Amino acid sequence: MNFIESIKKRAAKKKCTIILPESYDERICEAAKRIAEEGFARVLLLSDDGRPLPYQEKLTSPAIKILDYKNQRDFRELAGELYTLRRSKGMTKEKAEQLLLDPLYYGAMLVRKGTVDGMTAGACHSTGDTLRPALQIVKTAKGIKTVSAYFLMAVPECKYGNNGLFLFADSGLVEFPTEDQLVDIALASAKSFEQLTEEEPVVAMLSYSTKGSASNDRLKPIIRAADRLKRQYPNLKTDGELQADAALDKKTGEMKCKGSRAAGKANVLIFPDLNSGNIGYKLVQRLAKAEAYGPITQGLKRPVNDLSRGCSVEDIVGVAAITCLQA
Repeated sequence: MNFIESIKKRAAKKKCTIILPESYDERICEAAKRIAEEGFARVLLLSDDGRPLPYQEKLTSPAIKILDYKNQRDFRELAGELYTLRRSKGMTKEKAEQLLLDPLYYGAMLVRKGTVDGMTAGACHSTGDTLRPALQIVKTAKGIKTVSAYFLMAVPECKYGNNGLFLFADSGLVEFPTEDQLVDIALASAKSFEQLTEEEPVVAMLSYSTKGSASNDRLKPIIRAADRLKRQYPNLKTDGELQADAALDKKTGEMKCKGSRAAGKANVLIFPDLNSGNIGYKLVQRLAKAEAYGPITQGLKRPVNDLSRGCSVEDIVGVAAITCLQA
């Protein structure tokens, strides 16, 4: 059983309902059909004034519900809740009703209320448009200061990481993380890796330098974050700053960073900025033919996950399963 199949099997035990609000994208409807067939979640799709969805004649499973959301009795009630939630930010009642016509905002309100267990979107929206409603409406979990995003990478025939399984962060949200944000991202990523894989996380704070082999001001946040993690969380296997080869390869890690608890064993890779994180995951995805699931959001009260606009049906199904497991 491969990784994502094990995720689906565990997700099925939770009996979650996931909203896929971009219901007029053919990939979304095909994914909804497949999720229902595989039986790991119930799916809520949104209809716009009753206009038929793609392949609607195939969406007949009792595990799929199609909601004509603009004509629901509670639409104005939800708009009122959105107004109350955001009025300190300048929200008006009229603007709240207008925003709620956007299926992503409507979906985020259902996630907030617990009507659904999570939302997966982004097949035809940018990351900003997908996550903005989540940040404004669902908001961050208690004690969390930094919402970040990661990719789960499953690399075939790979001896590194956890038999080719890795978490890359932040690869989708925080552009230039500060020292504090790097610590937050590393801790959240370790927890996410353990939650999804049931394996021990080994965290590498990545850089183009290993343990002082280079020095400049841009390295300081990475070095300080790595030091803090080791001091404040002694049970966490982590080290930094580490070059990628030192983080992954045992011989190189031992040569460059002898005695390290993480060098040569890392399965959670924390990138210094969004540039490197995004480039890194796409290189591995294309060159190593890796499966890339994400960006998966971490740090929200309830799960809302983004999809790449180039996602496949398989990607949507996989991220929906991960969303169930986070719920």
